[in-house]
Amino acid sequence: MAFDQPLPASLSPSRLADFQACPRRYQYASVERIPQPASYATAKGRFVHFIFEQLMSLEAPLRTLDAARSFVAPALEAILTPQVREEIAMDDALEARLLAETAVIIDRYFTMEDPRLVVTEGIEERVGVTIGDTPLIGIIDRLDRDEDGSLVIVDYKTGSLPNRNYDSQTFANAELYAVLCEEKLGERPSRIRLLYVSQGETLERPVNDVVVKARAAAAAAAWTRIRQYYDQGSFPETPSKNACRFCSFRDLCLARGVPVPPR
Repeated sequence: MAFDQPLPASLSPSRLADFQACPRRYQYASVERIPQPASYATAKGRFVHFIFEQLMSLEAPLRTLDAARSFVAPALEAILTPQVREEIAMDDALEARLLAETAVIIDRYFTMEDPRLVVTEGIEERVGVTIGDTPLIGIIDRLDRDEDGSLVIVDYKTGSLPNRNYDSQTFANAELYAVLCEEKLGERPSRIRLLYVSQGETLERPVNDVVVKARAAAAAAAWTRIRQYYDQGSFPETPSKNACRFCSFRDLCLARGVPVPPR
């Protein structure tokens, strides 16, 4: 078959992760562009990110706890649209849960760092580059300048702490951001800092030359395969328990005869 929709113009870390997990998931999300309804987890993530984006956009001395709390009400209006509320079946109880969890996250964040001391080079920085013939794009939560003068990629995480045996997967997206930064800015970040704000824990990893080159090579290889599958008119499915368990296209695959493993 031939696709009616054009191939996406670029590859983001999240879409690369989709493709690496299952090429068919990439087809559904990025080529067919089938809408993916919000979940409580994704809505919470966007809600918290909005608050911290507004906080870090203030002049450094104004980044206080009270200021962070003041952005909760605007976040309700900006993020919890009627469509999102419908998709996650948000009632008064669920909204109260979100507000309570957000209050805890804000308090814990201020035990992790003092935002008044943070030197930001970019907030929600959209970076697009082409490496070879691979167009890459990403949005970086924060790009900081550390005390030693080096760049640091900072990413907020609202989920649970990952298993440290899988650090390669945990840092994968941010390591691709390092590729984008080096190509766009001519400077490689020295570290990646993941702020798990729900737990008040920070995971940090130095940016390694070998790993950065490997991430760039993996993205280029994936883009080559994406173009091949697009030209062929179909992306193969690679069902597995881990890939399919939380995939929003699970029911669609089942309807199309894909042997999706049980949860």
